[in-house]
Amino acid sequence: MGSGKHFDLFRTSEDHEELRSAVRQLAEDKIAPYAAEVDAEARYPQEADDALTASDFHAPHVPEEYDGVGADALATCIVIEEVARVCATSSLIPAVNKLGSMPLILGGSEELKATYLTPLARGKGGFSYGLSEREAGSDTASMKTRAKQDGDEWVLNGQKAWITNAGVSEFYTVLAVTDPDAKRGHHVSAFIVEKSDAGFSFGEKERKLGIKGSPTRELIFNDVRIPADRMIGEPGTGLPLALRTLDHTRVTIGAQAVGIAQGALDQATSYVLERQQFGRAVSDFQGVQFMLADMAMKVEAARGLVYAAAAKSERDDADLGFHGAAAKCFASDVAMEVTTDAVQLLGGAGYTQDFPLERMMRDAKITQIYEGTNQIQRMVMARKLLTAAR
Repeated sequence: MGSGKHFDLFRTSEDHEELRSAVRQLAEDKIAPYAAEVDAEARYPQEADDALTASDFHAPHVPEEYDGVGADALATCIVIEEVARVCATSSLIPAVNKLGSMPLILGGSEELKATYLTPLARGKGGFSYGLSEREAGSDTASMKTRAKQDGDEWVLNGQKAWITNAGVSEFYTVLAVTDPDAKRGHHVSAFIVEKSDAGFSFGEKERKLGIKGSPTRELIFNDVRIPADRMIGEPGTGLPLALRTLDHTRVTIGAQAVGIAQGALDQATSYVLERQQFGRAVSDFQGVQFMLADMAMKVEAARGLVYAAAAKSERDDADLGFHGAAAKCFASDVAMEVTTDAVQLLGGAGYTQDFPLERMMRDAKITQIYEGTNQIQRMVMARKLLTAAR
């Protein structure tokens, strides 16, 4: 897939477009046929997992030195976008593998990276991200999960909430308070927890509006003992690392939102071309054409913002924080709007499970909420603007 270090911001490379074609083909052949069933039964999309893993699309971001394919940030976004176009649940496999392992990539020792990124790249275990708690969602610094040092081990106690692919993933990046007396923001450290660690368990699956096939569960820590070398980076650096991770991974949620919106637009366009009313194709009516034009315009604007943010993520630009927040916020708002309009264009049919639009509309909603609500994204953007202006 190439390093993509100098790709043209306004034109995807040939490699990127070849990748898009390959992922689209795989998604349509091996993921789309199961999407409705996965949603209806709220079951993990194992067919998608198998297909993505066999093609090295399950964690394309892992660098080549750890047996990964070393996809750049834009290539990773294209994978997520194309999978989300047919099944948002399945697109969380590459998205969450990046989210869970990004703190390790940004702050881990070489030894720790080799230990955990290599099996991830080889498809031997997914990676989830344990930051949020029931009472510490947007306000992450108020988390209650604790890690206490005991010789050459750390002992974890507490809970994490809303964890994507919990119970399926083998590895978990977990943020915990290691020094309650330290200054706020410098009291948290990051650890890697393995699914098999004694005392580590999972809560019941949440019953959700959308992305139903991706399990969302609590992580529960009861005296979970972790070797000291499983801390990512230095003690007290967990929160800045977690927030830096989100700067990068919000771009991937933007990509997921673009994929959902594109899928809905494609479905609606096909339907109005075939559907007849008053002796004409519904697509002949100007009111319908204007809706489609607005939908397509917004999807392209969102895609441009996401791809520009992906370029900044690849370079680790200083203004990534603003652009990552903007891409996630704008694209997810567009996804909600476009999927709602797509349901409307199908009329009564759009409201039924005979077509995928109602699923896409339900799936789109979460993109406005997770990895920071869109209210939080606006706060992030405003702070960056005001800081720059001072």
